[in-house]
Amino acid sequence: MSSTERGRRAEQAAGAYLTQAGFSVQSYNWRTRFCEIDIVAQKGQTMHFVEVKYRQSARQGTGLEYITAHKLRHMRFAAESWVAANQWEGEYVLSAIEVSGDDYRVEAFIENV
Repeated sequence: MSSTERGRRAEQAAGAYLTQAGFSVQSYNWRTRFCEIDIVAQKGQTMHFVEVKYRQSARQGTGLEYITAHKLRHMRFAAESWVAANQWEGEYVLSAIEVSGDDYRVEAFIENV
């Protein structure tokens, strides 16, 4: 299975988790030529820009460990781009989900990174 297919499966698992948690998934893989957001989901009056991190195993660390200060800057830029493109005037936050294993289980969710 390609890494692209694994990524899609991880994003679908994350989207299902968010839906069960009361979020409304607005889009998957929103992108411009400069940035990309894995999942855009709304809960209440807040839009969540969700980074999905998949690891088949924790041998090389958990997925959330890969969200560095540099990655957070990219996430913030992407979120601000989405907000401007969609004229969103509500609140928004950066979120992250860790998915792992061959069964694509959600290991952790941080609602506000």
